Amino acid sequence: MNILFVCQKTIKLCIVFTLFCVPALTSVRAADINGPALSNLIPNAANAAASGFHVSGRSLLDANGTNFIMRGINHPHNWFPAETSSFANIKAMRANSLRVVLSSGLLWDKNSVSDVADVINLCKANHLVCVLEVHDTTGYGEPGVTAATLAQAVTYWKEIQSVLTGQEAYVIINIGNEPYGNTNAVNWVNATKNAIAEMRNAGFQHTLMVDAPNWGQDHEFVMRDNAASVFASDSQRNTVFSIHMYGVYESSSDIENYLLSFVNAGLPLVIGEFGHLHSDGDPDEDAILSFAETYGIGYLGWSWSGNCCGGEYLDLVVDFDPDQMTPWGTRLINGPNGIIGTSCEASVYGGDCFADVPIDHWASDFIERLYQAGITGGCGTSPLQYCPETTVTRSQMAVFLLRGIHN
Repeated sequence: MNILFVCQKTIKLCIVFTLFCVPALTSVRAADINGPALSNLIPNAANAAASGFHVSGRSLLDANGTNFIMRGINHPHNWFPAETSSFANIKAMRANSLRVVLSSGLLWDKNSVSDVADVINLCKANHLVCVLEVHDTTGYGEPGVTAATLAQAVTYWKEIQSVLTGQEAYVIINIGNEPYGNTNAVNWVNATKNAIAEMRNAGFQHTLMVDAPNWGQDHEFVMRDNAASVFASDSQRNTVFSIHMYGVYESSSDIENYLLSFVNAGLPLVIGEFGHLHSDGDPDEDAILSFAETYGIGYLGWSWSGNCCGGEYLDLVVDFDPDQMTPWGTRLINGPNGIIGTSCEASVYGGDCFADVPIDHWASDFIERLYQAGITGGCGTSPLQYCPETTVTRSQMAVFLLRGIHN
């Protein structure tokens, strides 16, 4: 744990202590705690770089400099290209991001330049941050598995670069899905560094996302133990790490320990895939969702629909029909720490976060930044509510700040 991390936590604890020990009004309106004085405490988004998504510490900031926490869903676009209505249907579930399956052409039909342009436009039209991923790299190096290298994935990104350039505020590039299986997973380190370098040399300014080896689950901790050096290898320091949580993560303690390794290192992490069941075990989805919310870590559930061959239990809805939600869909979308209760739209789309705080509310910007900083959890969920005109007691404010200590 570095000194800056300790100092930040100490400051927050001091604020909590002050709330209890210094005489103050018993309660104030919720919106009043977000008055002009807070502009001196919370960085002004207007001062941030406006080129696109960028990493700051372990946070992912959007083009306005606002912290963005993914609350999204994976969609198998490459395999079901006609299911374009899914973009709007997923947004209707209050998702703020969408991880889209693409192919470089090795294993499935290549997604063309025009098709990727359409995907981006669909994401933008539905106010979804678009996480684009090449799926052909899955399990590279595993005996008997046909898969693309990360270098081959980079070649594909270069082929479609023309429709990606200028979309840095809306698109995150997930270089390759689950590169490396369980064989020679240590080779992931140099392959990933080389892929990042080649993307930067080609002129990509986007936030890059890199999946872990071991079929995405990093049970050998190759990504965890080398994340700092991989991050440092990015000339733009703009790479986010992605862990996929399935059967390896049956234990609540294993989940928390893995997430905390990145929290304590100050490195950006998202849970790029996870489910409630899997062929290799029974992941603890409740713990995954709970710790993701506690530590301000993004997640993208697998997947909207279309799973086959015994994996249908991972469908969130049946046959792409939003009116036929599965038990997994109900849990992820409507359950505790799920999408409806915790999702905030990216500020580049207007920042819709609390259902009862319209964009034109005088305190809207302050309220959202408090939530994204982990200081307030609002007053209710399903949908997320803030109750700006109700009162907040000192004890409630202390609870809000204690929540923020984890961030």
